[in-house]
Amino acid sequence: MGTAVGGGRAVPRYVQIADEIVQQIRAGVLKPGGMVPSESELVDRYGVSGGTIRKAMVEVRASGLVETRHGKGSLVKARPPVRHRSSDRFRRSHRKGGKAAYLAESEQAGATAKVSVLFIGPADAPDDIADRLDVDPGTKVLARRRLYFRNGTPVETATSYLPWDVVKDIPELFSENPGPGGIYARLEDDGHVFAEFVETLQARPASKAESSELALSPGAPVVHLIRDAVTEEGRVVEVCDTLMAADQFVFSYRIPAAD
Repeated sequence: MGTAVGGGRAVPRYVQIADEIVQQIRAGVLKPGGMVPSESELVDRYGVSGGTIRKAMVEVRASGLVETRHGKGSLVKARPPVRHRSSDRFRRSHRKGGKAAYLAESEQAGATAKVSVLFIGPADAPDDIADRLDVDPGTKVLARRRLYFRNGTPVETATSYLPWDVVKDIPELFSENPGPGGIYARLEDDGHVFAEFVETLQARPASKAESSELALSPGAPVVHLIRDAVTEEGRVVEVCDTLMAADQFVFSYRIPAAD
């Protein structure tokens, strides 16, 4: 039997099977680090063809909850729980308390955070970044690329691009550790007081290189986020290009209802 009827529409059998496997993972029936039952085991369990099981496993892998090991089958990922990414993570009080946004959020969630700095130095501004910074493409900017870990698992990469005329007299921004409160605190110390942060998000499959860097299955979903840090004078003094493992984040925003 290929489909079932629910809510007035046919639900393919492979989708039902995939949903059941995903629920077993989320409920802990299939344990992190353990194997998903083999194709033959699932064929016997559900009484369907191998083709149906293979289609179901495509859906399960798309959830980001399993990874495929060549010759071994599908392994349930031992990944940390979801971390909320809230609209108040850039509050000035966090910076004054000496915590950058990522470290503050991780601490609130009871997680162990680590930041690995991959590159700091001059770079030519890519076209889209240059447009956001209101400079010509290829203009020299400072690039800071980081890889973020949570409980030992890579969950996010981020590259900050800052105008050279802004950073050239702030030596801390050229250091791996810019000091308490992170780069935003150092920018505000230098008189660049922030008015707002504007973010654009897009969900898409990870590229091969991105999957490798974030320890994801090939084509796993990621969230590409670009943030403009805007000062009270209306200038964008940082653009942060971020890629996040989609299964590790829930986005929570406050949206004012007033005019």
